[in-house]
Amino acid sequence: MKITIIHGQSHKGSTYHIAELLAKKIGGKITEFFLPRDFDKFCIGCSNCFMKGESMCPHYTKLTPLTEAIDSADVLIFASPVYVYHATGSMKAFLDHYGYRWMVHRPHAPMFNKQAVCISTAAGAGMKSTNKDMADSMFFWGVGKIYQYGVGVQAIDYKGVPDKIKQKIEKKTSSLADKIKSKEGHVAPGLKTKAFFNIMRMVMKKGWNQADMNYWKDKGWTEKNRPW
Repeated sequence: MKITIIHGQSHKGSTYHIAELLAKKIGGKITEFFLPRDFDKFCIGCSNCFMKGESMCPHYTKLTPLTEAIDSADVLIFASPVYVYHATGSMKAFLDHYGYRWMVHRPHAPMFNKQAVCISTAAGAGMKSTNKDMADSMFFWGVGKIYQYGVGVQAIDYKGVPDKIKQKIEKKTSSLADKIKSKEGHVAPGLKTKAFFNIMRMVMKKGWNQADMNYWKDKGWTEKNRPW
């Protein structure tokens, strides 16, 4: 399998080590990016991606390598340490650039057959809200199967993580890897995703803007075609 990891930080702490551990247990070709090192731009709210097309984003060229890696992957791993109970600013700024891919606009068809894992760590708490920051985008992109794993590591670096917690991490990442491998080649979105897609299908018959309406019509999604 092809795996793309988006790290929400540029240092290699606990979140990085867990993401790497999971990817290696899944197996396959791993492509990874570190934020903000590999993408450091903030969305400026110009709305070009919505109204004119994503190629009109002023950051399109710099974003393209990450987009291509996401599109070619079978499994996506988004990993962020907890920063004040949420994902890092770098991760949020990155995800902001893909608003045009939400189902309310122009979802990318291959997403519906991908798997994604959202990983977060903190010394104490905040993993649930941090994973939700990333999982919200995964859902609205239409990702077929989404997993979330958050762990309080009781340390500020991976070397300091207690052995008992590291043993739990080993067990959980093995379980996740097995689930992901078992679904290889037959991933399909759940009922919630399909229901939301069908709501958007009806909306797109009138549409938010011409670019979105044309996209759905060209895909045949407002008729009988489906992306899964």
